Amino acid sequence: MHLAVYLPLLLPVLAGLAAGPLARRLEPRLATWLLTAAGLILAASSTVVLGLLALSGLVRIPLVAALKDYSPDVIAREDPAAWPASLAGAILLTLAAVATVRLTARRAGALWSAALDAACLPGPDPVVIIDDHGADAYAMPGLPGRIVISHGMLDALDPAGHEILLAHERAHLDHHHYAFLSLAQLSAAANPLLHPLATAVAYTVERWADEHAAHHTGNRRAVAETVAKAAVATKRTRNRRRIPTAALGLLGRPAKPGTVPRRVAALLAPPPHTPPLLLLAAGTLLAASSLCALEAAHDLHQFLELAHAH
Repeated sequence: MHLAVYLPLLLPVLAGLAAGPLARRLEPRLATWLLTAAGLILAASSTVVLGLLALSGLVRIPLVAALKDYSPDVIAREDPAAWPASLAGAILLTLAAVATVRLTARRAGALWSAALDAACLPGPDPVVIIDDHGADAYAMPGLPGRIVISHGMLDALDPAGHEILLAHERAHLDHHHYAFLSLAQLSAAANPLLHPLATAVAYTVERWADEHAAHHTGNRRAVAETVAKAAVATKRTRNRRRIPTAALGLLGRPAKPGTVPRRVAALLAPPPHTPPLLLLAAGTLLAASSLCALEAAHDLHQFLELAHAH
């Protein structure tokens, strides 16, 4: 294989470094779609390359070569990948497959539990007020999804803040933000180098909901103040928080240090715009990764055809 075909294994490093700046500079809706798609494409490309490396090592085994009628001499002379690379590819592919299956099972279980909890909440209203002095507010995916707000959170906000809170949580449900998070986390499970992208998506879905609330109310400063007030109220009652794993809330899940100040600063600034050069650079990176994976598949196909022909 040409050296270029190994790029899908290295490009996730560059994507991880760019994830934070992209999340902060792009319009949140676009950033969420772009980062989620980038994670899936880069994870798929790197997995394809690992699979091809493992396959090129598998055909070196005499029994496998005999079963497929491959020429041992051609394999020994023309094999596009060295033994160490093939062995490393097989090990990494196995680890990625195990991690992806485990995370898929956990996420499916969390979403199913959230859907059951949402269905069991009292009353037909999509908004449920719980008798809890802790400051909580989150959206639970389900059929239908529910918005859960505690008395503690209502007491911490004024009526305008209540409207902002509802607009924020409705954005999580209406735009299926839990799906973006789940896909980004699956990408990171398949390739741990993509963890920064999953973290960035957790931030951009909150920014998406913030911008939705700002558009709904027409007051960016009021949304910023509500986010800050909710953060202070939640910090005071942190030990009481019991947010379901699949839920999304005004303060994000998980809320990394510095996330709330960045969201407040973004709301106090003018609405974000998307620099075309950033989109072009991101598109180029994804296209390069996909093309390199296709080139690796083409090289291996030619190698196997040659071995079979002889």
